[in-house]
Amino acid sequence: MSIQQAFAQALLAPQATCPEGVFSSNGAEPTSRFAVYRNNVHSALINALAAAYPVARQLVGDEFFRAMAGLYVQAHPPISPLISEYGGTFADFIQSFEPASSVPYLADVARLERLRVSAYHAADCQVLDQHSVLRQLQGCAQLGQLRVRLHPSLATLESSYAVVSVWAAHQVDGAIATLNPWYAQGAMVLRQGLAVKVFAIDRGSVTFINRLNQGAGLEMAIADALQASDEFDLHQCLTLLISHDAITHLHLQPEVSP
Repeated sequence: MSIQQAFAQALLAPQATCPEGVFSSNGAEPTSRFAVYRNNVHSALINALAAAYPVARQLVGDEFFRAMAGLYVQAHPPISPLISEYGGTFADFIQSFEPASSVPYLADVARLERLRVSAYHAADCQVLDQHSVLRQLQGCAQLGQLRVRLHPSLATLESSYAVVSVWAAHQVDGAIATLNPWYAQGAMVLRQGLAVKVFAIDRGSVTFINRLNQGAGLEMAIADALQASDEFDLHQCLTLLISHDAITHLHLQPEVSP
């Protein structure tokens, strides 16, 4: 193992000693300086998680959250130099973290918050203006075969809990008192301009949007959405997408020559 590898591993292992070969530029004993550096790295990663998951932190309290985050940091060191990408698997860690089981919707709330972070940092993309979308939809002779490409920041989440309601309740003072998290709810996350928005959507809309993102034509996406929920409302879902500038391209799939 190289000294660089040993140094990186020791940074996230509280009981590890200062790696051999590490020295101080002024000749001082490096152990104490390494301990300070390790503490700073550990604290910075925990703070990054706290910033990315503010509602999850509020749900369990700061002390519990930081203890849980500390264990995550030790088990999951960063794999990217971008601090905004750190914690992508934190929700899965929470899902299997037994002490957090008393808040069963905590992992899904964390998944929603991760989608918000990803949406904020997603690529910019030119969107179709609303009139252009409506004009193309109305003038398409093969509407069922039309492909709809959505903004790179758009993502969905399907949960057994009211994750959007839980998240929204923590954005408004006093809303927590009337919160009921015990019903299934879907979510759509989208960046519009510089603002990341969260919408509660039904299961059929989650399926519809996911199928569009997978490249399915409108007809197939609608059929799958209705199979997921016979209460799926196409007009309502398309209105949501169009009114929030979620559509970047509309095109027909090229025919494949035999």
